[in-house]
Amino acid sequence: MKLSALIQGIAIKYGTGGDVEIQSLCADSRVAGEGDLFFCYERRREVGQMYAEEAVKRGVSAVVGEFEYDVACPQIVVENGRIAMAQLSAAFYRNPERDLRMVAVTGTNGKTTVAHMISSILKANGERVGLIGTLGAEYEGVTVPPSLTTPDPVSLFALLSDMREKGVETVVMEVSAHALALGKVSPITFDVSVFTNLSRDHLDDFQTMEAYGSAKRTLFLPQVSKRAVVNADDPFSRTLPVQDCVTYGLDNPADVFAVVESASVDGSRIMLNLNDELCEADVKMTGRHNVYNAMAASAAARVLGASLRAVSVGLSSLQGVDGRLERVADFRGAHVFVDFAHTPDGLEKSLLSLREFCSGKLVCVFGCGGNRDAEKRPLMGEVAAKYADFSVITSDNPRYEDACEIIAQIEEGFRKVSRNYVTVQEREKGTQYALERIGDGDILLVAGKGGETYQEIMGIKYTYSDKTVIKSLIEKLG
Repeated sequence: MKLSALIQGIAIKYGTGGDVEIQSLCADSRVAGEGDLFFCYERRREVGQMYAEEAVKRGVSAVVGEFEYDVACPQIVVENGRIAMAQLSAAFYRNPERDLRMVAVTGTNGKTTVAHMISSILKANGERVGLIGTLGAEYEGVTVPPSLTTPDPVSLFALLSDMREKGVETVVMEVSAHALALGKVSPITFDVSVFTNLSRDHLDDFQTMEAYGSAKRTLFLPQVSKRAVVNADDPFSRTLPVQDCVTYGLDNPADVFAVVESASVDGSRIMLNLNDELCEADVKMTGRHNVYNAMAASAAARVLGASLRAVSVGLSSLQGVDGRLERVADFRGAHVFVDFAHTPDGLEKSLLSLREFCSGKLVCVFGCGGNRDAEKRPLMGEVAAKYADFSVITSDNPRYEDACEIIAQIEEGFRKVSRNYVTVQEREKGTQYALERIGDGDILLVAGKGGETYQEIMGIKYTYSDKTVIKSLIEKLG
């Protein structure tokens, strides 16, 4: 595609150089190549100059950035490099988002589960569905490994293009606050956007809850989402700029609500009221928060035209979501769960859900990630101390921080409430310590990593899966 054709309709400050052929897109100067359009969205000119020089040495056809750089190739200068990258990526792949029904799910917790539930319902309705989120992408027999909750624009629009090519009709995607703040999805108008909840997370980047919430709020602007599905029981919902909206909830009046007919450690049987139309469904994931997830997904699916039967079949046929309060083993009469809960609110909901069905001890193994919001660490310690009978505080993804220091910060909050814990720095040894001490009626929750298959330490991602480790340890312990 010619550069001149690609930038049609894109707001630019000015361009330099001649018209060239663009063969592919790239935002990493280390892997740039012949014929690429290189996105240099660095906001410090001197750093951007360095990246642009490297990309040009590798043969790129042109550079897009917020500054004019001293390089010998055509350049397009824009006001916001990240938004331009999203717009140009969409244009390069001939705007696949316009040919697909687009569904967004945002919120602090529950995005992955709600997205999978919507996908399952729509498939039960006979639709061809694409799914994009924390666990990767799935569509028409294709699976793409996970990278970010919302992929970078080049990857995202390439995915959407391939989905369109393979006959996908509807795409359900998780949209993070970071994606919204960075304009990753700015070219997309969503047919339906779902809001789950808002609680403390990502304050290492956003600094304040107001800034974090403001990023989420942009998804619900009328020009971004045609319709909305929002949680009537979350106060933040009342601040969303929605015009055409369906509400769901258990505690406040809502368009969609549910009655829990029966519940066990394996899930709930619920009667859904969807705008005065009733259907029953089995939610094969335990906890009140998963009833909320089912209501959110059902409401969105009905807005998209799914039948009541599809809602029932879609929810009931979903056996669970990888690493989301997932029962992975029974050992010595105890149930063992893994969960992605990595925020105070998420950990509290998971522990409270399991407490209801625990006749013995509720044991929790957890840590906190490094180079992320440090202020939530003592808060998570307090939560575990309040709702678990005993905890093993261990490492999560320490990244570039000292795992022992992270554990010490968690301990500060824990000790305000209880002393019923031990610290074991190595996660596998901490998990083994907990497994060796559970028995009849107990429940063990290993929290924080969920379905992740790595542990990140000093910039290296080592192979590590809580589920694999648990199963291996159980075999070892007999």
